[in-house]
Parts: sequence; C-alpha cells; structure tokens
Amino acid sequence: MSQFNSISYPKVYQRTDGKIEVVFYYKNKRMRLQNGKSFGIGIKPNSFPKDERYNQGQILAAEIYSKLLAGDTPNISRESTKDDHQNDLFYLEKALIEKLKEGHSKHHRNALKLAYKRIKNQAINGCLNVQVIENALSSYHNKTSFNTLRRNMNILCRSAVKLGMTTNPVEAVKRKKESAQLNKAIKNVSSLLAEIKAYNDNLHLCCLLTYGCLLRPHREVRELKWDDFSEDLSFIRLSGDRNKSGRNRIVPVPSYVRIILNRTQDHHNIFSNKKEPFNPDYFKGLWSKFKKRSELLEKDQTLYSFRHTGAIDVYKRTGSIEKLKTAMGHSSIMVSLTYLRGLDIAVLKEEDMPMLV
Repeated sequence: MSQFNSISYPKVYQRTDGKIEVVFYYKNKRMRLQNGKSFGIGIKPNSFPKDERYNQGQILAAEIYSKLLAGDTPNISRESTKDDHQNDLFYLEKALIEKLKEGHSKHHRNALKLAYKRIKNQAINGCLNVQVIENALSSYHNKTSFNTLRRNMNILCRSAVKLGMTTNPVEAVKRKKESAQLNKAIKNVSSLLAEIKAYNDNLHLCCLLTYGCLLRPHREVRELKWDDFSEDLSFIRLSGDRNKSGRNRIVPVPSYVRIILNRTQDHHNIFSNKKEPFNPDYFKGLWSKFKKRSELLEKDQTLYSFRHTGAIDVYKRTGSIEKLKTAMGHSSIMVSLTYLRGLDIAVLKEEDMPMLV
C-alpha cells in the first residue's frame, strides 16, 4: 500500500508556448517530463502538431503511470526530470494554464493572458516581487485599466501561490481610487423595447431576457439553449459554469417574455437555431448598429442598462437586498450593495436615519 501512496497519477500541462509537460510526484519528488525517454517509452508529444500534443501527453501520462505501478524506476539523471526548485514564473504559467481550462469567457481568458505577459516581460530570472508588478502596471495611467490589470494579475498570483509560489507580490500594490460612475438606467423601457423590436427580433429578445430575467447579455443570454428552460418555459436553469458567480442559478421567466418564445429542438441555441451560439460579439455588433439609428437611446446606455434597470425595479418593489442578490446571481450581499451604490439607489430610507428628540 505504501508503494502506491507514493505514486501520483501524472498531470498533463500545455504551456503557453505550446509544449507539453507531464508532471507527477514519485517518492515525494516532483518530476517533469516532455517525453517518455526516462522510462524507455517512445512517445514524444512535442514532435506532433500543436493541436495533437495534449492528447499525446495524456497517452504518455497513462504509459508512465503503468510503468510506475509495475515498479519501474525513472532515469532521474536526465535533464528533463530535474526536481530543482521552480522559479515564480513557472508557477504563474501553471496557474494561467489551469485558469484557461475553467470555462471563462474569451474576453476574460485574453485578459488573464495579457496579465501573464505583462508580468513575464518584467520578471528577471523568473522571479516575482513588488517592483516587477509595479513595472508591469506602470504604463497604465487610466485608473480603471490599472485596476483591471492589477485584479487579473492578482487572480493569477493567488492561484500560483496555491500551486507552490512563495508569496503574492500583487497584494502589496494598492488599487487606484476611481471616481464613482453611475450606470444609466432606462426610463422608457417599453418604448425602447418597441424600437428595438422594429430593428431586430434577436436583439429584442436579448434585451427582454436581460431586463426581465436579469441575465448578462453577452454570455448568459447569448448561449441559452431551449433545454435551459423548463417544459412550460416558466424557468431558466443555468449551471455554475454558465454564469459569472460560478453557482447554479434558477430564474423565473416573466409572461411578457414567454409569449414571444417559440421553442424548437432542445439542444438548439434560442437565437441561432443551431447547436452552436452566435459569436461572442454578436449582440455587441447589433447594439452598435442600433445605437446609430435609435431616436430614444440616451448617452451611456448599453445592453447592460436593461439589467441595471431591472435591478432597480426589483429592489424598489421588494426592498430586499437578499432577494436582489438572488435575482442578480451575485456571489454575496456585498456585491449587491456595491451594485446599488453604482446605480445611485438609496439603500437607507429617511426613517432609518438618526432622529432628533
């Protein structure tokens, strides 16, 4: 039993340069292999085209595991099996690879890649410290851009610490204080929806679902399939990997949305009527074209303004932060409170304020 306890099943990583590494622990030593030479296995994943390497790496991992279980000893004298201490950049790259597998949106994946690239360009000998992070952020003078990049760097560094990096240098770099900006709500929702309906049916349905179901338009709405709806179309069910909070989410579908839904095959997307949804910029492009011709749309109103307006309506009618949190799919009440502040909604009422007696 002790022999098997000291053997871990190899994990396969594809680095940002496309190369494959098989990583495992043998007798409490961390091993990294790019081929099977050390075990007398003739598999070389990196000799294959990039899109085939990961599968070859999985085959190599299985072969190595079989050898380990059979009692074979790897030739650890080879260059590819060095178990020396890895530098910070190694763990950061590993963290990036893991994050890219988590099913985030294309936009978020690209943002994480940018954060990694910025750090890598400043890291000397693969070591990370506060100066490296500050240098990587130095060209970002816009406060919002600075904070966004810092946040993505922090995501990667936190994950890298869990994988073995010693410290997270991003924590020592402060965010820049941004001036609060109000999201502009829509006053004439019905009139604007009618104008959108006359322009494009898909955009109209997207706006209705964003307002009435409080879904995020560019992913949650765009990727909806008919089997995400209940049989009577009264509920939408989204799994944790389909929404920003990472939690399973069930939202009611108002009657004014249900009456325009025409259900087709369960596995079809509700907009494309095919298995695959439209591209991630589909509604962004439609909105940009509509914005140029609209007579009702006001400055700074976006697709998300429908979600913001819906949130205001929910809170004003219920007065409940907890209900708003559930409806919006927020991860915590603190997120909902921040959201209300950004919408310029007064959470405190006059009767909640100090009284003079």
